[in-house]
Amino acid sequence: MNTKCKVTLITHTPEPEKIIAAAAKLCYSSSDIGALLEDLDEEGVKSFIDKLAGLGHESPFEHISFTFGIEGVSRSLTHQLVRHRIGSSYSQKSQRYVTEGSFDYIIPPDIEESPEAKAIYMKAMEEQQKAYDQLAEILFNKHYPQFLTEVKSEKKAKSMAEKKAIEDARYVLPNACETKIVVTMNARALFNFFHHRCCNRAQWEIRDMATEMLMLVREVAPTVFKYSGPNCLNGPCPEGAMTCGLIKEVREKYRVQE
Repeated sequence: MNTKCKVTLITHTPEPEKIIAAAAKLCYSSSDIGALLEDLDEEGVKSFIDKLAGLGHESPFEHISFTFGIEGVSRSLTHQLVRHRIGSSYSQKSQRYVTEGSFDYIIPPDIEESPEAKAIYMKAMEEQQKAYDQLAEILFNKHYPQFLTEVKSEKKAKSMAEKKAIEDARYVLPNACETKIVVTMNARALFNFFHHRCCNRAQWEIRDMATEMLMLVREVAPTVFKYSGPNCLNGPCPEGAMTCGLIKEVREKYRVQE
């Protein structure tokens, strides 16, 4: 089946823009932190944040973070996602501890639109599900008697044998397999993430997810993420001969309307 990416902003640093402004002002002030926070009104915070973002002074943005719940995405996507390591934390559904019985999977749009390609694709998913189930059963039957002898408890032996079986059976599961992941990134890490993954040359699935994440953080920290999006949003396309050639359309999609 085809599942749709769902992104939820679970939590974020309270008053994120005020925190950034206070952290940045501290570098140039002899006032104590309490006084700095009290002196920051809404308009002053927006003006200061906009100046920092416009100048590319990004270190103060590391003081705020955002935690997302992401589901309905493929393992292919998360293999790309976890390459963003600095300022990021991940907790993903484990195929070692969670049995993938009747696993959900992602169907790429180009395959979905072709009846011939979709038939081949779905048959491959069915065959891999069958192979996974068969391997899990064979390995369970291999390990269960051994664990029963060791622990003398049927319930515990079954649990141990199942875990041992699925940790090897999972090797046949496809990149298309649906997964869930919790992601926490600070704002500076998100800037970098959006630069790369909102680009038209990014893989379609992670681009769609990144765009949804950007829209969510703009709701709670609009000035912070005013300039966020693909690299061509605020300058020339860095892709050279590999450019998508749609810079005008990309800017219309991602630029904040004043």
